[in-house]
Amino acid sequence: MPKIKIQLFLCILCPTFLLISGGCGSSAPQPASDEPVSAVEATVLGIAQDAGYPQANCQKACCRPAWDNPAKRRMVSCLAISDRQAGKAWLLDATPDFPEQLQFIRDSLGLELGGILLTHAHIGHYTGLMYLGREVMGAQGVPVYVMPRMDSFLRENGPWSQLADLGNIELRTLQAGQAVALSPNLTITPFPVPHRDEFSETVGFSVQGPNHQLMFLPDIDKWGRWEVPIDSMIEVHDLAFLDATFYSGAELPGRDMSEIPHPFVQESLKRFAPLPDSIRRRIYFIHFNHSNPLLQAGSAAQREVEQAGFGISREGMRFEL
Repeated sequence: MPKIKIQLFLCILCPTFLLISGGCGSSAPQPASDEPVSAVEATVLGIAQDAGYPQANCQKACCRPAWDNPAKRRMVSCLAISDRQAGKAWLLDATPDFPEQLQFIRDSLGLELGGILLTHAHIGHYTGLMYLGREVMGAQGVPVYVMPRMDSFLRENGPWSQLADLGNIELRTLQAGQAVALSPNLTITPFPVPHRDEFSETVGFSVQGPNHQLMFLPDIDKWGRWEVPIDSMIEVHDLAFLDATFYSGAELPGRDMSEIPHPFVQESLKRFAPLPDSIRRRIYFIHFNHSNPLLQAGSAAQREVEQAGFGISREGMRFEL
């Protein structure tokens, strides 16, 4: 199992990271403050569904505490994978919280942005690219790794096409199942999954470091709709960050949940229950909708998940690769 590091990062621009002090009931061990940083690692930079937490226009009990207390707010689902030897970190997805997540890479990790890898064309996963354009950063040649349909979507639709035309981004097309080296110590491989693919295909990423392999899969339709058994994918990875958008089908009264057929956490708990404890511990749920009780510290849902031997992603978690 990869070593877990949870640290308190005092990031003035982002109060979200102030929660990583052990006060949220995390079962992960707290390291000594002088423990060296791993040369190659993954860091959780966001855990919420595309709309973030709290969600716009939600005044219900799920979001009211986060409107009232900024420290309870959570950023959109994102991982940074970093290689200190290369001096760079890469973002898995470009979220609406890109400014804070980029600043975290620079201030807290002390690294430069090496590139961005996009899973699909839903708003929480690519719209952060807007900050690279002439109105904000005016970036030059930021590598953006995309699948073929995503490549076409960005090139053929404004305002994203302007990013490519002006050279703010350098689109690098990926192919399913083909590994690409980001650095001498990091390799990524995309794998397609079923999802609502209105504008692009959807992929997860397998990330190979020197010592451990990580799977990032924030969005997928029901497990049974994928021809690849999810259990077998978990077994070949040391860490698996899995779609946990909804805890149950009762979260959005009046909404046709068949239109957004994510695997409910309760379904995942049942499916993965037969796995050995050593395998279940590899799973970290991520990508929580604002209605998901896993966002609420000390909730019965959090206790159920952790007592069953699974992990809950929290911003600031760091894992050796």
